[in-house]
Amino acid sequence: MLRRTDLRGRALDAMALRSVLPRAEVDVAAALATVAPLCEDVRARGTVALVELTERFDGVRLSDVRVPREALRAALEQLDPRVREALEESVRRARLVHADQRRADVTTRLADGGTVTERWVPVDRVGLYVPGGRAVYPSSVVMNVVPAQEAGVASIAVTSPAQREHGGLPHPTILAACELLGVDEVYAVGGAQAVAMFAYGARDAAGDVVVAPVDVVTGPGNIYVASAKRYVQGVVGIDSEAGPTEIAVLADDTADARHVAADLISQAEHDPMAAAVLVTPSVALADAVEAALAERVPEAKHAERIAAALGGSQSGIVLVDDVDAGLAVVDAYAAEHLEVQTADARAVAARVRNAGAVFVGAHSPVSLGDYCAGSNHVLPTGGTAAHSGGLSVQTFLRAVHVVDYDEAALREVAGHVVALAESEDLPAHGQAVTARFS
Repeated sequence: MLRRTDLRGRALDAMALRSVLPRAEVDVAAALATVAPLCEDVRARGTVALVELTERFDGVRLSDVRVPREALRAALEQLDPRVREALEESVRRARLVHADQRRADVTTRLADGGTVTERWVPVDRVGLYVPGGRAVYPSSVVMNVVPAQEAGVASIAVTSPAQREHGGLPHPTILAACELLGVDEVYAVGGAQAVAMFAYGARDAAGDVVVAPVDVVTGPGNIYVASAKRYVQGVVGIDSEAGPTEIAVLADDTADARHVAADLISQAEHDPMAAAVLVTPSVALADAVEAALAERVPEAKHAERIAAALGGSQSGIVLVDDVDAGLAVVDAYAAEHLEVQTADARAVAARVRNAGAVFVGAHSPVSLGDYCAGSNHVLPTGGTAAHSGGLSVQTFLRAVHVVDYDEAALREVAGHVVALAESEDLPAHGQAVTARFS
């Protein structure tokens, strides 16, 4: 079911590793050609384009892109009490973790009368994307909304795809989660067009603003959502390119093959494009995991989807000489989710450099992080964890430097400013300082 890549006995650098590790054949860059005209259509025609694109992709003809307030209230009232209790616990744990992420303002004194203060200021407005389609993700409402609220963002909007089976609204559990968190600006728009809606704003045919543009767009989605986020980056800020999910497991012969197989399956059930990769020095473990998959996948509710993900080019087993070589592989791969199931797992996990989130030992499965670990499950995919981090309070904050010098402090450093200005052939820069002492 899983292809094998045997790297034993091979000394490969990071560049070479990236060329041989399992990856999806369709990537974010390739999808840009598809999403660019959709984004530009929304930019030009606003809600008219949104209505047409929603009908085209979701089979729903919207009368209004915004979800009525009463639909949010009704969804929470009708929510299964067990699900509500679980959501409330997920929110509680996420708030504890994200509240601790808020940075304090720092003032540095450079001289008597000369200071620089770094202030952390929340962005004014954010647009949060919650996936729909094959699965329902109220957990993604929690993961997007809680850090934005903890950052102090004043205006929060959520969007999720329209569902034919729910009267053209997003799934009611998603609406209930929004209501539970106090978010009442919710839209029934999905895909690349939803990202464009937030980035550019949207007017109706009469020219009235229906959706105000945001400063930051966050949230996971399919390859087209991730590609749209890349397309609008610069117009707005984004969290990361959180596309189809990935799990990598670094495991040795101390790991339980049943646990590893269960964890690979848990992420493969998201999407046929989901990636599941086992990196191990143990052929015996690899064989046992394959056997466990052969037994469990046919019994799974979403067996066809799981089999497609595990059999795709993005998934596989990578055999390595030892755990040290495995660490080099997982750092080159830069997985969204990385599980470490080895002897002395904490010490091994501490050496990981590139991963969206690291799950340590036999009792920290990725699915814990998906819901109730307190960590955030909106994470970078496709190798972008090498340079990007997961969604956090910092995603919604901007660092503003406040420079406060008095006359004596400026005079003390004036000569250095003039010298550097003249070295760059920008004499007016120096004169802007010396003019104050003429």
